[in-house]
Amino acid sequence: MQIAIADAKARFADLVRRAESGENIVLTRHGKPVAQLTGAPRAQRLPLFGALKGRIRIADDFDQLPEGFAAGLGGAIDP
Repeated sequence: MQIAIADAKARFADLVRRAESGENIVLTRHGKPVAQLTGAPRAQRLPLFGALKGRIRIADDFDQLPEGFAAGLGGAIDP
């Protein structure tokens, strides 16, 4: 759809609704296209489970305490 900028000012809310639903609106000045109104891309929601698969790595020594850590806590800790 093409519409003059002057007319678009009065129908702005309607034009935004139409762009949001997928229609491309071309704004014209003196009959020449100068801008385009389109809907914004919709945000994609990540799936709850498995969204970070392959992006997180746990080190092989994750469950090993550093040397002297247990002593600093005041006693021995069984892992």
